[in-house]
Amino acid sequence: MDIILLGPPGAGKGTQAQRLVETRGMVQLSTGDMLREAVAKGTPTGLKAKAIMAAGELVSDAIVSALISERLDASSDKGAIFDGFPRTGHQAAALEILLDERGRKLDHVIELVVDEEALVERITGRFTCANCGAGYHDKFKLPKVEGTCDVCGSHDFKRRPDDNEQTVRTRMAEYRAKTAPILPVYEEKGLVRRVDGMGTVDEVAAAIDAILDS
Repeated sequence: MDIILLGPPGAGKGTQAQRLVETRGMVQLSTGDMLREAVAKGTPTGLKAKAIMAAGELVSDAIVSALISERLDASSDKGAIFDGFPRTGHQAAALEILLDERGRKLDHVIELVVDEEALVERITGRFTCANCGAGYHDKFKLPKVEGTCDVCGSHDFKRRPDDNEQTVRTRMAEYRAKTAPILPVYEEKGLVRRVDGMGTVDEVAAAIDAILDS
């Protein structure tokens, strides 16, 4: 089963994709992770991407498609989760070709629907333990003892520099402008299902499971 998880940054795509990897044995194809891994390993595609990124340019669709192609060939027969790809109509067409060449097809396009104001609050309030990486939130999940990590007892915490309101709103606008327009393509194919992304992790997971098991 091959699926796309759609939704703006912070909607929980990565969390849900990882859960599907653990519970169903699916392979998560996250373009960001794959690019970093290819660069770190010095693969031919990674070396090309590294040179482009070093020049401050965006990695081309051709390079992203090459990464996806490599991973598809190595993915298990449990199926793939596309996270962060496709982002544009051109990439959606490229993905269809890649799958068709392998006798595969998309089964579902699942959009995590979120409220922008609530999402801004969710993202800007999050922070992690600098030592063990445990996640916290200013409003929803503070450490049990103020200033002390529940997991490892460290007193050092950090926030991602891009977890600020301006950046979050910019990324939301980019999602609406570039990614949301591919939804009609999949709507016409009857593939799109929507899930309330503002629920708890377990509630969202249960809704996704219901779609996959239907």
